[in-house]
Amino acid sequence: MYAKTQALPETIKVQSDNGSLRLQFSTKYNPIFDGKRKHQGLGMKDTHENWQKAIAIAYRIEGDLQHPDWQQLFDPTFAKYGLKTKYAAELKLAAPIPEPEPEMTVGAMWEEYLVWKQPQLQSTTYEKKFLRTYTNLIKGLVWENSKQEFFQTDKGITELPLSEVDANQLYKIDVAKRQIENCLSTLSEAFTRLQSQGKTKLTKNPFVLNKIENKTDMYQPIVNADGTEREWWDTPDTEKDESEKDRRCFNKSEMLTIIKAFHEAKQPAARQMAPLVEFRFLTGCRNGEAFALRWRDCFRGKDGNNIVFRTSYDGETKITKNTKTGDNRIFKMYPKLNDLLLRIKPADAKPTDLVFPKLNGKNWSNKECSDYWLGSTRTVNQVEYEYPGVVTQLTKTGTISGYLPFYACRHTFISLQAHAGTDLFLLATACGNSVEVIQKHYLGVNPDVSLADIF
Repeated sequence: MYAKTQALPETIKVQSDNGSLRLQFSTKYNPIFDGKRKHQGLGMKDTHENWQKAIAIAYRIEGDLQHPDWQQLFDPTFAKYGLKTKYAAELKLAAPIPEPEPEMTVGAMWEEYLVWKQPQLQSTTYEKKFLRTYTNLIKGLVWENSKQEFFQTDKGITELPLSEVDANQLYKIDVAKRQIENCLSTLSEAFTRLQSQGKTKLTKNPFVLNKIENKTDMYQPIVNADGTEREWWDTPDTEKDESEKDRRCFNKSEMLTIIKAFHEAKQPAARQMAPLVEFRFLTGCRNGEAFALRWRDCFRGKDGNNIVFRTSYDGETKITKNTKTGDNRIFKMYPKLNDLLLRIKPADAKPTDLVFPKLNGKNWSNKECSDYWLGSTRTVNQVEYEYPGVVTQLTKTGTISGYLPFYACRHTFISLQAHAGTDLFLLATACGNSVEVIQKHYLGVNPDVSLADIF
């Protein structure tokens, strides 16, 4: 048997049968061959020259059968194709040939993948990363902070067939490179799953970038995912949370000024937020941990001197989950923190009551805290009004040196404690951080620190 020297048609194959060539029709054409799969002898010996002729015949027949007017073009006697056969039986030419199944799009693959992936993820991770971040990126939607809404970039890939998509296309969307890389990694997993199920004929994963071997000098600066450079000896920051990476902080005087401003704010909701602000400055806990804190988590231990952080509240999904590290974290109280909790605890407080409720008794969220910390804008009768937050007003009047987001409460606490000589292991344990991170990012920013004179 001679091996074929060129690609064969997709639905009609040339085969060798006992030294003679024949055509084998796909089951797709069963309706026109009395419901059975059709084999058609060609009356040709299995030679290299005849293989080429047979392939050409197969292409002609397939071209006719794929044409919209196939009933007029296709010759069931095969005489049109140069074959003298005895086959001229009545065919069911009125039966339609099934249309080929459309190729799966990125969007269809993604929807199937989400159903499969959801049970494997924490609810907040699924909601925020997969249903929102990755899905919006695939659709080409980008968040416009000034308008507080998404806008369509027309660079999405959700409608593209898998054969037409390229990993580089997502990089045309103006979002963080790391976000795109994470999305591509997830899409790659979705495609691999599709292959394992036999739902695509593609052999190359379109979501994998071809990596070029890096042969540069190992002592040259290394380019981070965000485009910044670091020296070859500088260990990368493994913290994935962008808010954790921004370790700028207020000084002690600014911290006290902000706390006082919230307690004296004109808006009742801002005054209600004051204990929450003070608590975060005094503990360095993460936003969600403070939002979820209940009185049963306070005054714990033999001496009633501990706080246990064991849950975190996500305001976007309205879900309470485990802490970021997944552990219950014990925080040892000190006088000022103890005084704050005793001062704000209602006489009739129940163990399950929130320590820091809003005016309506529900949990705070990052968005609502930002409204009173940073400020907000509202449109009334097509007129946009600006409502500056407490910290924004302090910045505008020059009362504090500059604006930092609400998350800076955590970094302020860690920085002030580290510079005051607090045991680093105790501090890292209390904040759910690591000694290495504190040494690298909090001790190195104090200009007054110097080496001791040991001689």
